[in-house]
Amino acid sequence: MPNKWKVLSLLSLLVLLTTNLFADELVSIKGGYQLLSPTGSIAGKVNGVGTDIDVENDLNLDDSETLTGELALQWGKSRLSFNYLPLDFSGTGTLTKTITFNGTDYLIGEEVKSDLTIDLYDIGYTYYLLNFDDLPTRFQFGLEFAVKVADVNASLKSLGLSESQSVTAPIPTIGARTRIALADFLGITGRIGYLEFDDNHFLDAEAQLEFSPFPLVGLYAGFRYFDLKIDEDDIYVETEFSGPFGGLMVRF
Repeated sequence: MPNKWKVLSLLSLLVLLTTNLFADELVSIKGGYQLLSPTGSIAGKVNGVGTDIDVENDLNLDDSETLTGELALQWGKSRLSFNYLPLDFSGTGTLTKTITFNGTDYLIGEEVKSDLTIDLYDIGYTYYLLNFDDLPTRFQFGLEFAVKVADVNASLKSLGLSESQSVTAPIPTIGARTRIALADFLGITGRIGYLEFDDNHFLDAEAQLEFSPFPLVGLYAGFRYFDLKIDEDDIYVETEFSGPFGGLMVRF
């Protein structure tokens, strides 16, 4: 079973368990689809030596089209969430320069098939400093603390050559989350998080619209932006991803 289906199945099981454990709280699960476009560069290094490779101009990476999942539990002024955001980019391009990846030279004019996959696990906690639920328009605003675990794998293949490099990097972020409920069935949510340390950084931001024509079931759609930099001994990733997402949600 592919990893994305395993994660989504796990999220569904956790929802059933937490619904029984937290009968008075709000449990929500979201399952959807995202389309993200990449920019930036990657490098596979040996002893610090490697070529920065442009993911658009050198590798011609296509957009990532993947399923996503979120499980969230909210009680009082607190919100706890787990997100699974897989990214999968691939492409075939003809090199306009000679590059060195993981100690191997790929020559100018060679056709190279490349893959960049990032499994992103996001665990976040929000504390709402403002939580007005007795107004005609409900408004919430809070601080959000999260840990992103990025499991990155980059590979290049050409005639007779095949190299790959991977890294798993936990990156904490600090940011804010807000939600405006225009009506019982319509709400707008926004969030942003950022932190930089040890030459690594992560910026993620999103805005989404939630529409619930029925009390327990609804739709959501929005736009997401990531700015990820990982600079480790053997791999360098400095990329940006952005695009729309949407799907179904269930609340208990």
